[in-house]
Order: sequence, then structure tokens, then C-alpha cells
Amino acid sequence: MARGKPAVWSTILGLPFIVAGVYVYVGGLEVPPLVGLPFAVFGGFIVVMGFYIHFVAAPESPTMRDDEHIVDKRHPTQRVALVKICLGLPLLAATVYLMFFSQVPYVYPTVTLLVGLYFFSKGLEVYWSNSLTTYYLTNRRMIREYRLISLIRQELPLDKVRGVEERKSVTEALVGLGNVKVASGGGGGSLKIVMRNMEQSTKFADQIREYV
Repeated sequence: MARGKPAVWSTILGLPFIVAGVYVYVGGLEVPPLVGLPFAVFGGFIVVMGFYIHFVAAPESPTMRDDEHIVDKRHPTQRVALVKICLGLPLLAATVYLMFFSQVPYVYPTVTLLVGLYFFSKGLEVYWSNSLTTYYLTNRRMIREYRLISLIRQELPLDKVRGVEERKSVTEALVGLGNVKVASGGGGGSLKIVMRNMEQSTKFADQIREYV
């Protein structure tokens, strides 16, 4: 089962779209009924995807080798996802007002709809992805595991690591998070693992450096 409660939160976020879409579709407003259909479908997709993410099998702990043990286990936090969702919601609310309760040209609600959907959708994508991602640091390997439909596991032996890099986007810096990238070297053939949206990213990077 996925970490957190993606089914609950996805339902909370998707239901307003379903309700608004159904209300418009049954003639609750003086607009063409088909205008409400995309909203209802989008809300339904959010709810269904949330339940799928919630119940899909989370990655199991990797099998340890001889003389190997887990030093640290991390999950991406959801602060960046929350910020993006919160940026999108007011714009979507403004779209409803401008489209159905004002006389402004349709270009204005179209702009707020597109920008709002971008931030809202990106926030949901990050939230769902983070719910199924786990990072492991052992005394021998750096491991990233992610499962949506199938399991994706990236491993990088620490004795091959040639660089540890920390980065923070503007949004991550504002909410106190960072990214850590470990790579085996330069060039197209190098192995690398990027750990995103991490709390205390500097501390985690320092732990990796201790074993490199």
C-alpha cells in the first residue's frame, strides 16, 4: 500500500470537479451542458488514480548483501506538491467565477483555467509520485525504488560514486527542501540517482560522502 493517504486526498481534490461538472451537465447553469463533462471526467480521473496509487504495492526493502546494512531510509516530502496544488486552486476558483458568474470575455477564464490546471496537475503528479518513492542508503549502495505499474529500482555502488551534488529549486528553497544527486562520473555512460524533495538534504548528502 502506498505511503500516506492518496485515496483520501485525491477524493477530496477530485470531488469538487465531479460535483461542478455534474451540476453544469444537468442544467444547473445557463451554459451548454457539455461544458460540465470535461470537469466531471477530470475529477473522476483524480479519484480513480488516487485509489490506484493508494492500493498499489509499495516497494519492499531491498535484499541486503553480506556485511551490508541500511544506514538511512528516506521518502520525498509532499511540501512542493502542496505548494503547487495551492497555487492552482485559487486560479481554478477564479475560472469558475469568471466563466459562470461574470460578463468578462472568455479569454480571461481560459487563461486562469490553463494556468490553474498546470499548477494543480503538476502538484498532483508530484504528490502521487512521491507517495510511491523510497530512497535507501546502505553502507555499500545508494538505492532508489519507485512503483506505479511496475517496480523501478536504481542502484549505485558507493565505491563507484565520483560526485555528490545538492540542488534546490526556488519552490524547494522556500519550503526548506533540496535535491541530492549522486553520479559515478561524467559522460553519457555514467550512472546517477537523483533524490528529490528531501528534508535535511545536506545531512543526507554528508552521510553519503562519509561512505564514498
